[in-house]
Amino acid sequence: MSEDRIQLTRALKSRHIFMLSLGGVIGTGLFMGSGVTINQGGPAGAVLAYLVAGVLMYLVMVCLGELSVQMPVSGSFQAHATRYIGPGTGFMIGWVYWMSWATTVGLEFTAAGMLMTRWFPEVPIWYWSALFVVVLFSLNALATRAFGEAEYWFSGIKVAAILAFIVVGLLAIFGGLPLASGAPAPMFSNLIGDSLFPNGISAVFAVMMAVVYAFQGCEIMGVAAGETDQPEKSIPRAVRNVVFRVLIFYVLAIVVLSAIVPWQQAGLMESPFVQVFDMVGIPFAADLMNFVILTAILSVGNSGLYASTRILWAMSKTGMAPRGLSTLSSRGVPLRALSITLCFALLSLLTSVVAADTLFMVLMAVSGMAGTVTWIVIALAQYRFRRELYRAGGSVQDLKYAAPLYPFLPLACILLCSSLFVFLALDPTQRPSLYWGFGFVGLCYGVYYFLQLKRQRRAVAAPAL
Repeated sequence: MSEDRIQLTRALKSRHIFMLSLGGVIGTGLFMGSGVTINQGGPAGAVLAYLVAGVLMYLVMVCLGELSVQMPVSGSFQAHATRYIGPGTGFMIGWVYWMSWATTVGLEFTAAGMLMTRWFPEVPIWYWSALFVVVLFSLNALATRAFGEAEYWFSGIKVAAILAFIVVGLLAIFGGLPLASGAPAPMFSNLIGDSLFPNGISAVFAVMMAVVYAFQGCEIMGVAAGETDQPEKSIPRAVRNVVFRVLIFYVLAIVVLSAIVPWQQAGLMESPFVQVFDMVGIPFAADLMNFVILTAILSVGNSGLYASTRILWAMSKTGMAPRGLSTLSSRGVPLRALSITLCFALLSLLTSVVAADTLFMVLMAVSGMAGTVTWIVIALAQYRFRRELYRAGGSVQDLKYAAPLYPFLPLACILLCSSLFVFLALDPTQRPSLYWGFGFVGLCYGVYYFLQLKRQRRAVAAPAL
């Protein structure tokens, strides 16, 4: 096979899609960010925030599942938005999502290098960052199956760590495993002792955006639909399994954290997972969690590089990105799109040093908003798809997988996601990200219609044959 191949191979199995979606959700947002959420929102507030975010993730997953089974193409929601909302929205969400993930991938390289200094303090961070760049690029460049296998094992390590943590934590809560300090079993005194919402209910809304951000990544399932073996079977199975397991993993982990670690101490100095392992006297707790967090970071980088590359490749096929990026290597990998994505990731990493207060701030603002904007677009596309189906005389029975409770479900998803922007607007510290994020969205629409106008003028000016 040569470089002029234009179709991706369906090399991902059901287990790959399941672990890809699961791994995309379980990351540093849980291992590192959960402590801050407990500290700011209070114990019950943190549990409530994760429950609401989990419900929102469910709404997104079933909407995306219906679209991906009906239209299993690489590019997923970008292609769905183009088809069912409009090409301008497809152009916008494609570039917003690509830039968001490419920026995130760049940051993961440095974060992984920083974690390695715990074991190798004499080795410069950039050595490790460069090594991880080579590793992740190779995994994505070799073949889609290689990427799927790597992500399967990355995600497996994270899941095993969370399960072990939940078991150890529950034993400590009920006295089955004594605390190293000799203190009595906490039971649920820390969870409901001072107050369910010690910082007020408004604090729960303040942390909601960060909690939702921790759940974002589930939509990668749709991006992989174009390379999925039997998407009509594997995608519905992934939706059911991922939502159920993520809710259990996240909510149970937060309950355990809140019950063992007093909310005043959570997230102030280190990962709350490390705090719990230390409190029950698990040896090498910090090193164990450092390894798990390193795995989580590499998993995020691996998934992000995959997702952004496929989005860029899909846009190139429809003229929304340079058409030269649409060719595939002999292994069925969009190598040119992968290389461009990696170059942008490294440039975004450079801006964190040389333009941290300007360009880097803009990139991070767009990245933070991109997931929520993407979720809104997914729900709107599913709403428009179903409406089009009914107008054409079709019914739910015609679908291989159907999201329940139409039109309530997609509309509820749109409303809940939009409410997050209200919380951002009410928080002065987060308000600038709203300006930059929506500014970039508007810029994408402006660029699309400008390019369309140029094409129309060329068509009019072209001599008739």
